[in-house]
Amino acid sequence: MPDPNGFLRYDRRLPARRPVPVRISDWREVYPPAGEELIREQATRCMDCGIPFCHDGCPLGNRIPDWNDWVRTGNWDAAIESLHATNNFPEFTGRLCPAPCEAACVLGISGGQPVTIKQVEVEIADAAAARGFTPRPVPAPSGRSVAVVGSGPAGLAAAQQLARAGHAVTVYERDDAIGGLLRYGIPDFKLEKRHIDARLAQLTAEGVRFRTGVNVGVDVTAEQLRAEHDAVLLAAGALQGRDTPETPGRALRGVHQAMAHLVAANRAVATATTEEAAERRLARAVLPDGTPIDAAGKHVVIIGGGDTAADCLGVAHRQGAAGVHQLDLYPEPPQERDEARDPWPTWPWVLRSYPAHEEGGERVFAAAVQEFVDDGTGQVRAVRIAEVTVEKRDGRRIVTVVPGSERELPADLVLLAIGFEGTEQQPLLEQFGVARNPRGAVDARDDWQTDADGVFVAGDMHRGASLIVWAIAEGRAAAAAIHGYLGGVGVLPAPVGPAAQALAAR
Repeated sequence: MPDPNGFLRYDRRLPARRPVPVRISDWREVYPPAGEELIREQATRCMDCGIPFCHDGCPLGNRIPDWNDWVRTGNWDAAIESLHATNNFPEFTGRLCPAPCEAACVLGISGGQPVTIKQVEVEIADAAAARGFTPRPVPAPSGRSVAVVGSGPAGLAAAQQLARAGHAVTVYERDDAIGGLLRYGIPDFKLEKRHIDARLAQLTAEGVRFRTGVNVGVDVTAEQLRAEHDAVLLAAGALQGRDTPETPGRALRGVHQAMAHLVAANRAVATATTEEAAERRLARAVLPDGTPIDAAGKHVVIIGGGDTAADCLGVAHRQGAAGVHQLDLYPEPPQERDEARDPWPTWPWVLRSYPAHEEGGERVFAAAVQEFVDDGTGQVRAVRIAEVTVEKRDGRRIVTVVPGSERELPADLVLLAIGFEGTEQQPLLEQFGVARNPRGAVDARDDWQTDADGVFVAGDMHRGASLIVWAIAEGRAAAAAIHGYLGGVGVLPAPVGPAAQALAAR
């Protein structure tokens, strides 16, 4: 049984981040490994509640109290076995998920300090990785074949589940490397790519085949995929960035989508030697056409207040920006949960500060861009902003400019990190006979199939841009549906259903 007094003896504590001057001089992860004593102490705070609300907070249904207690007692092998029972890639989620499980922790009631679930999770995964991920023995081949389009967390989770059930799985990725947004969308200071490579080695040993540089619908047609495979899973993400075409000056040089900046920076890091990356001696980030998109020496304005904006902020610091402003349309959130607005265990609206925010830059709340200002040559030189108020009426967002509040911020590089509009309109959709819904996503029936028989969908492509835990949960659930469709023996775990996801995403 758990230690009933652990939460009384120990306060919530996280490992210290690497010092700011040190970490912005390289691309290594912000958090160093935590000591075993600290992690055991934090795991001991878990009470193994009679009703563990953290289970409901996690879409994967992670057995959080179980592996907390295994860590407390020093049984790391049992801890990783328990963690892997529900989560294919805990080293990803432990680094990238905002931890809705912690918001639902019973210790968080009335302003308490929840268990550091996310940190315990990543330390369990890293301890297992240090020993090497052992490929799971694959049963006799089923004789059935599945194509997975997209190699993000949803596609990889589905691929592993299906391969372990005996099916032949081929993952198609249009980029030159596997990983989706994990590879080129997430900066190395949050997720070093060695973690992806370790899992790919495991998946390869379990029989998953990978084909990179293949744009399905262009290089390979949907007809060809359907002829070669018994089922197809669409897991190509939701990469259609939201834009502001109506804002004057949007077409100026220097105004870009945030993902263009992140992908270019990640590619620069990926092509550097280990020594160059460690010492930040990288080639400057450029777009595919050679256009520079590097923050070095520039005044940067990031529009948006979420994860993507914070990633751009951290990248700008490491590229040597002269100064950074981050604009958020909404007013500054409270520091603590407002029980009247967001009662426990719901996900609260609170101020979320990322490591990048302590590295520098200025956050500007309740502000909106009125114009991107031309320097006279077609290059942006500033943004004209105004204070705004935001209210909801009949489900619509009404933004009102505060008169007399306009001012300019210098800007040589502007990054739009204002969300995503769903999956991209691309040839594969028409070829497979599926369409985007009004949210820009692809609908699924109760069995995860699209309107095309034998063609399934999961992850952000189905749900819209969301959390990595939802992507893995949907990938696992879609794999279970495909396994049943193929007449596979037994059943695979299906943590979520498509109807509930579509409803939750609206």
